[in-house]
Amino acid sequence: MFHREGHKIIFIALFICIILSLIAEFLIENRLLKGGIILLLMVLLVLVLQFFRNPKRNFTRNEEQVLSPVDGKVVVIEEVFEKEYFNEKRIQVSVFMSPLNVHVTRYPVGGKVVFSKYHPGKYLVAWHPKSSEENERTTVVVNTKAFGDVLFRQIAGALAKRIVNYAKEGQEIKQTEDSGFIKFGSRVDVFLPIDTRIDVKLNQKVKGGITAIASK
Repeated sequence: MFHREGHKIIFIALFICIILSLIAEFLIENRLLKGGIILLLMVLLVLVLQFFRNPKRNFTRNEEQVLSPVDGKVVVIEEVFEKEYFNEKRIQVSVFMSPLNVHVTRYPVGGKVVFSKYHPGKYLVAWHPKSSEENERTTVVVNTKAFGDVLFRQIAGALAKRIVNYAKEGQEIKQTEDSGFIKFGSRVDVFLPIDTRIDVKLNQKVKGGITAIASK
């Protein structure tokens, strides 16, 4: 199963691979070179397919938990001053996605979207300290019963060239529903109240909509 954001790209990639494979088949006489080109095209197609995969998962929603919005590895757990929306200290939990991870972004909590904003920006590597402030990004805040306002931010990286964000202010959403997609990129930050219990550790691998990163 593939995410809807990848349908067009997958079709284009498949078309290009077929055309180039046919060209190689009929115009290149050297078997080794021909085979190498076709193999390379197949590998590139598989990479595109796996990047846009959207595997079926059995989600368990729990309003007392904050679930990881994406697949990846926890790279930041720290107390920070969040200045875009809260203007106060929050606990930041950041998950980094490699190109091999599923890149669907899911709502980590359920409730009402009270803020949603897109920011154009740079394409610094995702682990750069200023990437959360200077890179292309979207900021979404969901008001919840258990945690109050929870902010999560999609951040583009060096390879990401487009962030898709479905969240609209005033929208009622459910935990684990699709909230967006980061094409060929790279990190999501979650900002939680200071008294929130964090249930993950640095470098821990997490799954979007499955792993609880925090709880009451």
